[in-house]
Amino acid sequence: MALNDQDLRHLRRCVALAEEALAGGDMAFGSVLVSATGAVLAEDHNRIHSHEPTWHPEIALARWAAEHLSETERAQTTLYTSGEHCPMCAAAHAWAGLGRIVYASSAAQFTEWCAEWGLSNSPVKPLAINEVAPEIDVAGPVPELAGQIRELHKRYFGIEDSGKA
Repeated sequence: MALNDQDLRHLRRCVALAEEALAGGDMAFGSVLVSATGAVLAEDHNRIHSHEPTWHPEIALARWAAEHLSETERAQTTLYTSGEHCPMCAAAHAWAGLGRIVYASSAAQFTEWCAEWGLSNSPVKPLAINEVAPEIDVAGPVPELAGQIRELHKRYFGIEDSGKA
């Protein structure tokens, strides 16, 4: 998985959006939708506390793209995100006909971190994107950014450095 400078720049913006979500009391997830030419089309972060439980940035951007882009334009996009899509978001991405996904941290990593911290399991099985949407081109995780995402999630859950809440 070779990422270029543009990929890393957009992923860093996702980390910043995840930090914004955390500052607003939400889980630390952020996403950026980018055109084939590299232009940022839209961005968002988790808003499950201020809207509703399914307000994940990936779904918000899939909806935005479906409303504002042609089928061809959607297929040529790249969605950058701080964390690998959950199954709900992967399905929305596929149904909207979006292109490539690049993520900083994986669902498997998030699951491992939560287990390490003694947190309860998610109500949804943490499937990899391609288990839900096999045709999507996917890249990730990115180790140097996954560590930053881990720290944001630790802060959200109130995990102390000793590993205890």
